[in-house]
Amino acid sequence: MTQAGREIIVRRTPDLRQAEEWSLVLEAEGLAPRLTRTSSGWVLSVPSQHLEQAVTELWDYESETRTSVPDEEPWPGHGPLYTGAGVGAALLAFFFFAAGTQGTVPWLERGSASADLILRGELWRTVTALTLHADLAHVGSNAVAMLFFLTAVCRSEGPGLGAAMVLAVGAGGNLCNAWFYGFDHISIGASTAVFGALGVVGGTGVVRRQRLGLRGKRAWIPLAAGLAILAMLGTGGQRVDLWAHLWGFAVGGAGGAALATAMDRPENPRIQVRIGVLAAGVVALCWFLAFS
Repeated sequence: MTQAGREIIVRRTPDLRQAEEWSLVLEAEGLAPRLTRTSSGWVLSVPSQHLEQAVTELWDYESETRTSVPDEEPWPGHGPLYTGAGVGAALLAFFFFAAGTQGTVPWLERGSASADLILRGELWRTVTALTLHADLAHVGSNAVAMLFFLTAVCRSEGPGLGAAMVLAVGAGGNLCNAWFYGFDHISIGASTAVFGALGVVGGTGVVRRQRLGLRGKRAWIPLAAGLAILAMLGTGGQRVDLWAHLWGFAVGGAGGAALATAMDRPENPRIQVRIGVLAAGVVALCWFLAFS
């Protein structure tokens, strides 16, 4: 440990993921860590008055994790990445198809998440609205976000179950958003599902850390990290439906925790494929109901 101005360097590592993990541990304890990139890797530093507590917290954290049973292995192969990329590509393809046929097909009128109509029983709108976007920038940002966040869920739960889970929490977030606003509110976009995926990662992470024997603030680090990302990505910009993002994250966190508590992921690839096909079928069924 060396001194760096008013801050003290606690750890050095060439691994960004390791550095971020250390930083999250200290943030969960109310400290103020700072990560700095150097030519040799990453440096974690804290204010000098927090040095002793930071060293103790990192030592305790690593002592607990070293004696814990390893967590489940991520889903093997490239299925999670292909699923995230495939869903992102599908969102883009549907956007261009809907834009090209909007003059003859009332996509927005039939599929948007109208709070009034959802509360009157048109529940399929909670799903169809996830596939609709206002412009290319809107759909592009959500497609890229799906590549990262949906892939993260699928690496944990498998490609089929992960995709179905993100669809379910996205629809649940839209339903909660409709209930919250009551009437006179319309929203579209996959961002509710995007932040729902972030919530799923946090919720499952908390339950699995508790199974590993972590308690207190350390067990809640995944959810705290998700909230930090939500604050960075989901609260700024024009036409942002902040409450839809918050509801998506909340439903995702609760759903992820329930999923991790109730069941283990199916390891059979065929079952995963069937679940994924079922999720795609739900989307198609909801659009069928929208035009029936």
